[in-house]
Amino acid sequence: MSRRLTLRPLRIAVLTGVAAGALLVPATAAFATDPTPAPGASDLTPADKEALAKKKAEDARTLKDDAAKKAEAAKAASGKDYPRGGVAAGEAPAQDDNTGTLIGSATGALLLAGAGTYVLRRRTAARRDG
Repeated sequence: MSRRLTLRPLRIAVLTGVAAGALLVPATAAFATDPTPAPGASDLTPADKEALAKKKAEDARTLKDDAAKKAEAAKAASGKDYPRGGVAAGEAPAQDDNTGTLIGSATGALLLAGAGTYVLRRRTAARRDG
């Protein structure tokens, strides 16, 4: 009995263990040991949160006003009304069919099955020939 034949079951067991580990290790992250989060140093009081929300709202409002002023200035300078995008700009409506993906997957599966069949037939023929 050759050494190659005795190592085959060991090799299969090791590869199976590695594959199982690769699948199970990320899944263990889903199990938390402590379900309640610990309070951090960056936790804000309700008054601080309210002040921060007001500041963000004001900043967003000023940015929006500035962007509108820039757009109006650019529109006045060029004298043209540009389409805002989407269908108004000539873009075709989006389609939600995945036929290309399905055809590609089916073609790949068929090619892989054909290659596997070819390899198995060659191996069988090589064993018969000796």
